[in-house]
Formats: sequence, structure tokens, C-alpha cells
Amino acid sequence: MIEKREFYIDGKWVAPTVPNDFNVINPATEKQVATISLGSKADVDKAVAAAKKAFDTFSQTSKEERLALLKQILEVYKKRQGEVAEAIKLELGAPHKLAHGPQAGVGVGHLEGFIDALERFEFETKEPNGDLIFKEPIGVCGLITPWNWPINQIALKVLPAIATGCTVVLKPSEITPLNAILYAEILDEAGVPAGVFNLVNGDGLNVGAALSQHPDVAMMSFTGSTRAGIAVSKDAAENVKKVTLELGGKSPNIIFDEEGALDVVKRETRRVFSNSGQSCNARTRILVERSIYNEAMKVAADAANGQKVGDPNEEGYHIGPLVSQLQFDRVQALIQAGIDEGATLLAGGTGRPENVKSGFYVKPTVFGNVNNNMRIAREEVFGPVVALIPFDTEEEAIAIANDTEYGLAAAVQTNDPEKAMRIARKLRAGMVHINNSDIGYGTPFGGYKMSGTGREGGHYGLEDFLEIKAVSVPA
Repeated sequence: MIEKREFYIDGKWVAPTVPNDFNVINPATEKQVATISLGSKADVDKAVAAAKKAFDTFSQTSKEERLALLKQILEVYKKRQGEVAEAIKLELGAPHKLAHGPQAGVGVGHLEGFIDALERFEFETKEPNGDLIFKEPIGVCGLITPWNWPINQIALKVLPAIATGCTVVLKPSEITPLNAILYAEILDEAGVPAGVFNLVNGDGLNVGAALSQHPDVAMMSFTGSTRAGIAVSKDAAENVKKVTLELGGKSPNIIFDEEGALDVVKRETRRVFSNSGQSCNARTRILVERSIYNEAMKVAADAANGQKVGDPNEEGYHIGPLVSQLQFDRVQALIQAGIDEGATLLAGGTGRPENVKSGFYVKPTVFGNVNNNMRIAREEVFGPVVALIPFDTEEEAIAIANDTEYGLAAAVQTNDPEKAMRIARKLRAGMVHINNSDIGYGTPFGGYKMSGTGREGGHYGLEDFLEIKAVSVPA
């Protein structure tokens, strides 16, 4: 049993003000694997005070000093990357291949992306009229990260804050806290000055709200559900602090009747199942041209039926469990809603996969004959569930794709480059993927509408942690 009850504040591991044990569960076994303590407002106050004190000096460091620090973090992270992967496998249930691949690998990729962006970034520029523009660190930043891609989101928040001279207090998800504790150890080993990075475990109601409401926190950066993001924004409004949000998605994926289209349907269906469907940018609404829709339903069903589900410790390509009982129950309810609303269940359905007696495993599920008014087409399921929607024309496909309160990502599958770009310009989403592509490290990640505000990664990710100061000088 792992016991990690302490918080990392002002360069030291310290006991919580009031012990409040919380059990960390392995979702593959439903058994406790660790104990942490949930923090309180008093713990947040200590962490913010440490960050505020450290900001006075860290904000004055040079770009070169911060670049050297990031490079040292990279060196230490690479050394301990395997430990991070094993922690993610244990607490998230990510399969071995995924945990040791993308889940832990993003900690290197994003760091290299920020190093490159910082090397090219100009903190002082001159306007054509002679006025100077200074870009300065905003101050103490409260960071709240989710459980589904834990290191990904920690890296996308902690690293640009450090790169720009800010200091931070991180509240990771209490469901997957072990990787965040490891990250604190990595930063400590890399020589991040005391108070620059602070970690307080806890829930949103107490630690998250205390951060959002704290008068000495200049900025909140939050990733999670749209509902929780709205709560953070409301709490932050009292002090008029800056808020950036990376929230939910219901991303469309448009597939036209062209050569190789059915192979694309298979590939894109299986893409949704990656990370057990627990990705905010998963392209869960697959829009298929009606002329191949019936064939596409069969291909997608075959893809789901062929998708292996298994033990995260095993090698190979398979998906693991959902992260918790709460998430399992929510996905089950939405699968049932699809059935009740009249969508055709092509594969999967409610309950665990056959021969699985425990663990929060879900059947890879595909629905056909879905219309865009159904809950499975409008709500973020956050599980391995695909909704297939037919369309007749390019214009109708665009209209269906944009008919959502979200706008995180979208995709277009076509052999016609001109058509792809024409559609990409009309899709109301922060990211558009053409064919079998994905955005690279350093490219801005974020969305339109209720998918959030601000961007993460690279140059744009640095900008979010900066204030702009105009300085006029005598002619």
C-alpha cells in the first residue's frame, strides 16, 4: 500500500493542516492501492503564501535562467519517465502500451515544445510608434488538472508558468494523484526554487474553490468538465482574476463516400476507443455520407466487436477500464439513453464485457441511426461509445458538425485537399484534423464555445501566463 499524505509546499513535503484520508483505487481491480490526504483552505493559504513570496524573485529571472531550468527538468523527467508510466497505469488503468507510450511520453514532448517556444519568444518588443511592450509574468497561478491525461495537463500548465516566470499551486485530480506527486519530486530534483511549484491534493469543492477564490491568485488555469469550469469562473470573478479553461467536447468526424472510406470508418471508430474513450477531443460523432452509411454501420460494428478489452498490465493493443465507479455508472446511463431514444445498438451495450467480473470495464459500443438531437450525440459520454450520423451533402455535414454547444475539435476525411480546406474553414472548432493527422507539440490546443477559453502549448501557451505592459518613452 502506497501512503502519500503530504503536500509539497515551499520546497518541502509537509503534513496537511487537518488529516483527511482518501483512498486511491485501481480501476482494473476496484481495490485500494494508495492513501493520500485531501487538503483544506488552510493548506491552500500556505501554498499560495509560499508562491507569492517566491514570485518576487522568480519573476525577475532571465529567460536564459528559465531555459536552463526547463532543460534540467527534461533531463530528470526522462530518467523517471518509467515511474510516471507505472503510476498512470496503476491509478488510471491505462494499458501498458498506452501508459509507457503517449500517456507518459507527452511529458517529454510538451517540455521540448515549450523549450523551443521559449527560445524564440520575445518578452520586449517595440511598436511602430516607438512605444515599448513588455510581456511580464502574471503572478501566482492556480492550476487544476483532470484524471484522464494527467501528465499531459500538468505539463501544459506547470511548464509554461515556470517558463514565463510565474509561480504555481497545483491541485491535480484526487482520483489520479500519484503521477502529480512524482512530478513534484521531479521538479524538486531538477532544482526548481522553493515556492515556485506547490502541490496540494484535494477535491474541487474545497481545495479547488479555495484556489479560485483566493485574492492572491492572479490566474486560474482549469481543465475538466464544462460544469466545473463554469464554477471556477464564477469563483474567480469575485477577484477579477484571469481564467483559462480547457473543457468538454463532442467532436464531429466527417467521412465522405470516396475511395478507401470504409477503411477510414474502421480506423476512426477504433481511434475513439483509445484511452477507453476518455479524451475530451475524441471524435465521437462520426458523420458518414448516406451512400455508404449502411456499409459503414457494419464496418464500425465489426471494429467495436474486434476491439480487445483487458488487463492494463498486459502487453498488446487493448483498452483498459474507465477510471472510477462514478464514470462507469455515467457511461452506462448514456448507453441506456441511446437505446431508449431509438438509436440502433450495433455493438456493445450496457454492462461489462463478457468474462469480466470486476473492474470498471465497458463494452466498446457503436450506435447507428443516430440523429443530432439524441443525448448520445449532444452529451460528452467520455467512454468508448461512437455515434454514427448520416448526411447527404457537404453543407448538411457542416451544419450537423457545428450543431453542438462544444467546439474543441473536428475532423474531415477526404481525398480532395481543396474540399478539406474549404470545410476546415467552416467548422467551428479550435482544432481541425484532416485525414489521419494530429496536432504536434507546440501547436495551440483549445476550443470554441463551451469547450473553453485560451490555448495550451507552445507560443500560445506562454502568452496565456503573461500580462502586457505598454511603456511610452519621450520622443
